[in-house]
Amino acid sequence: MESRHSIHHVLLLVLFGLSALCQCSATGVEANQTAVLLVNASEASARRIPDTLFGIFFEEINHAGAGGLWAELVNNRGFEAGGPNVPSNIDPWSIIGDESKVIVSTDRSSCFDRNKIAVQVQVLCDHTGANICPDGGVGIYNPGFWGMNIEQGKSYKLVLYVRSEESINVSVALTGSNGLQKLAAANIVAADVSSWTKVEILLEATGTDPNSRLELRSSKKGVIWFDQVSLMPTDTYKGHGFRKDLFGMLKDLKPAFIRFPGGCFVEGDWLRNAFRWKETIGQWEERPGHFGDVWNYWTDDGLGHFEFLQLAEDLDSLPVWVFNNGVSHHDQVDTSSILPFVQEILDGLEFARGDPTSTWGSIRAKMGHPEPFDLRYVAIGNEDCGKTQYRGNYLKFYTAIKDKYPDIKIISNCDGSTRPLDHPADLYDFHIYSSASSVFSNARHFDSAPRRGPKAFVSEYAVTGNDAGKGSLLAALGEAGFLIGVEKNSEAIEMASYAPLFVNDNDRRWNPDAIVFTSSQMYGTPSYWMQHFFKESNGATLLSSSLQANPSNSLIASAITWRNSLDNNDYLRIKVVNFGTTAVITKISLTGLGQNSLETLFGAVMTELTSNNVMDENSFREPNKVIPVKTQIEKVSDNMDVVLAPRSLNSIDFLLRKSINNNVDTASVLKSSC
Repeated sequence: MESRHSIHHVLLLVLFGLSALCQCSATGVEANQTAVLLVNASEASARRIPDTLFGIFFEEINHAGAGGLWAELVNNRGFEAGGPNVPSNIDPWSIIGDESKVIVSTDRSSCFDRNKIAVQVQVLCDHTGANICPDGGVGIYNPGFWGMNIEQGKSYKLVLYVRSEESINVSVALTGSNGLQKLAAANIVAADVSSWTKVEILLEATGTDPNSRLELRSSKKGVIWFDQVSLMPTDTYKGHGFRKDLFGMLKDLKPAFIRFPGGCFVEGDWLRNAFRWKETIGQWEERPGHFGDVWNYWTDDGLGHFEFLQLAEDLDSLPVWVFNNGVSHHDQVDTSSILPFVQEILDGLEFARGDPTSTWGSIRAKMGHPEPFDLRYVAIGNEDCGKTQYRGNYLKFYTAIKDKYPDIKIISNCDGSTRPLDHPADLYDFHIYSSASSVFSNARHFDSAPRRGPKAFVSEYAVTGNDAGKGSLLAALGEAGFLIGVEKNSEAIEMASYAPLFVNDNDRRWNPDAIVFTSSQMYGTPSYWMQHFFKESNGATLLSSSLQANPSNSLIASAITWRNSLDNNDYLRIKVVNFGTTAVITKISLTGLGQNSLETLFGAVMTELTSNNVMDENSFREPNKVIPVKTQIEKVSDNMDVVLAPRSLNSIDFLLRKSINNNVDTASVLKSSC
């Protein structure tokens, strides 16, 4: 192909001296560099991209699930955050009233075998007598995860367990952060709760406050025990417990897969705090929860193994389960003793894929999902390749899983991009965190990676350090260049996902992240919006393309054809990153299209991600400061000039073929597709 277009290259370069007109959104940018991008759209030079190439990775970090995607509003709902011992740490629960009116403590009196801690509220005051309770009574309150977002007109389901030797009159309220504004209220009046009693109340909000709290009060002298206090919005996604706005941001990425639940969260600093799937299924009240000692906070595991599988299904994504292989950051299980861990994972696979009459499949069925989940990928550990017991343990898991589930693809922690693995695997894991220039230059890392044998799973990539800030344009550009390299090397790469996915702005354990949120707000960082440029690539056709530029180390480009499901039309998308500080006039030459295959009636749409300063970030004050901007290109030809702004990610979508009897406005579809 290079020799066939050599004369064409020269002619195009000569044309740059005559080029003065730009037909895109970059008009007005002073451009003093040039480039030629040749795209061959013929089928002979094209190659299909894997359906699985671009997905997402969820880790319980930065309170991503607890207080984030998982919509539970009560923080430490079982009073177990301090562990199984008494006294337990009940934070962030706080006391309403002083020591002369109320005493709050914990004991091991719960009716739940795996959650023995309950809270005891001893009310010393009364509605009559010498020690009269203050207005509203005394008790406890929970502020949620830095405030509960209560919205007027919405409903919230409260579930709690209560016990007392005497009759009770407990007031339940959702109030503003200072406890003064009452947004919803109800009373629990019962004559006999001598045994643990489950109470369910639907609270209808009459006001709005993103920093609300849940209060449990009494003005009647006596002792009341509470346990497993849950408050969930009723409008979660499909009733599955996922916060709708955050779920929607994931859905908009069209992820082909979701890797879960970590990350280091899977390993634990110590094995006693590793994620163990069996502790996270079944009745939520019975889940013991655990302390995630890598990221240093408690999770009640309401977002457990079942919910992760459900999340993947709701996203129409393939689940990729990462499990602990007997290795943590500081301790390891010897290979001679690893078989119980292996059996635990085989049980987990049966839970996900087994017949509803099987031992573990029946538990899944009881949880409301009789059909098996579509689990095809598992990763044996996370970043454990260098640990002394990893290879021995890995082989035990690999053999047992392949024997029972030969179709499951198994992912090794060891990097096979530069030298062959010394053990069997279907995929190998590759992580990259570095500066923007380093990540950008690693676009060529897989150029010489093997095309046969295990494929790469780039399960964690991101620009970090000073270049990243809390999510900069510069970081997004470095990552975009890397992903173009991933796309062009998709013969050797099967999957790629950014990390981390979420951060609660009140608990930044890691910077940067793709999506930032609080109890009521959210925004995408430039890295989130960068991923939108690649969401049409899964299962698309990669075209042969060549880029000639001077200097050549600041530009990278790729071209695909894809079908838009909204209008059923075929498009050609060119993506180009200009990582340099100078605008570039780029001559785009499209060949192999066939006569009159460009539909000039609708033109094309150019999408640009850039900003005035390369370190610009989005924020709650300016959530759309750095987002993709679309511009209609009216005059389209197979030889055209565009100007690439400095420090920018660009895509151009050309309509190739318009479906018959299609009444959809193609231009509108393209403008909303990124």
